[in-house]
Amino acid sequence: MYRNGQRSGQRLSVGQILGLPRVPRPLRAVIFVILALLLLPYLLTLLYAVVNPLSTVMLWRQLSGARVEQRFVPLSRIAPALPLAVIVAEDGRFCSHHGIDFRGLRDAFADADDLDEMRGGSTITQQVAKNLFLWPGRSYLRKALEFPLALWINLVLGKRRVLEIYLNIAEWGPNGEFGIEAGSRRAFGRSARDLDRTQAALMAASLPNPLVRDARAPGPGLRRLAGLYVVRSAQAPQAAACLRRP
Repeated sequence: MYRNGQRSGQRLSVGQILGLPRVPRPLRAVIFVILALLLLPYLLTLLYAVVNPLSTVMLWRQLSGARVEQRFVPLSRIAPALPLAVIVAEDGRFCSHHGIDFRGLRDAFADADDLDEMRGGSTITQQVAKNLFLWPGRSYLRKALEFPLALWINLVLGKRRVLEIYLNIAEWGPNGEFGIEAGSRRAFGRSARDLDRTQAALMAASLPNPLVRDARAPGPGLRRLAGLYVVRSAQAPQAAACLRRP
């Protein structure tokens, strides 16, 4: 027996009930793969609360046979001057925003004609999202993926773990040195726990481009910038207040 073109007792799909067109099976498979790839970073973030991750750049270098030197160290084994210097250098409102600094983002947009000219506005949490799951370079697509990821990372991992991961996956040297421990030993021949305020500021100042800004042989410009971060750190020690253990 048929009813409205359907055999009696045959179940209707949700799409049929809503009158939606039938999606071919190959296209459904593609959609499923895309959704799985989009959801994977959110699931991995839960894992990274307890597992120390690698960045996409580190993974690519390892696959291509390039040198990677990294030793993951907990925040408790890093000189307190270093996290503070990095915060005042990279993300002064790190402790007060929820992964996205909308005020800084608004100011960055106001100072730029387009995305290619935009400078600043990217928080430490956004950089963690990019380094762990996305790709370098500037594009609207990457930013669209980065924003919700940064909010999720901030919510799941918390400030202390976010900064700990950032300091351990950032590139700190010109020859595959990743993480502050490898960078500190290369630049100063000492562990990250033994950095003084000036050395910490030099490391923070080298972060935007360690391939050019060498903390081991700093030029006058890098020294001036590091001096500025030393002053800012002394003036705003509360910038790293969220890193203190409860």
